[in-house]
Amino acid sequence: MREIPMRYVKANQAGIVLSVILFFLFHQFWILAVLWAIQLGGLLTEGKLNVFVQIAKRALKNKGEETQAIELQRFNNLLAVLFLTLALVSFALGWEIAGYALSAMLLLAAGAALVGFCIGCTVYFWIKQIRAGRFRRT
Repeated sequence: MREIPMRYVKANQAGIVLSVILFFLFHQFWILAVLWAIQLGGLLTEGKLNVFVQIAKRALKNKGEETQAIELQRFNNLLAVLFLTLALVSFALGWEIAGYALSAMLLLAAGAALVGFCIGCTVYFWIKQIRAGRFRRT
């Protein structure tokens, strides 16, 4: 199974947290749009076009030993793109409460992951368990 260094995963999470906080502080929708583009680029290229990962690669000399499966990182990245897409669409439709709520949920998920609890990983595990037939109701 292919792996990605956790330092790069954490750099992406920190970039998400910082970007959403900046959005909340300045109410500039282009910040979310840029974050969406960064996350989509990362999703489509397995992190190669993710600006936060590229900064981490240049700034952090040692990759570290802790890793995360690329499949799991891709799932978490997909969730980030989904939340950002829904937030941006909500703002475009004038549904500001929904847009801010979706942005806050992304902020909370990325923030929780930074301190050690990966909500996306938990959802991924549940989906895998359901697909394997381990959570069937009788």
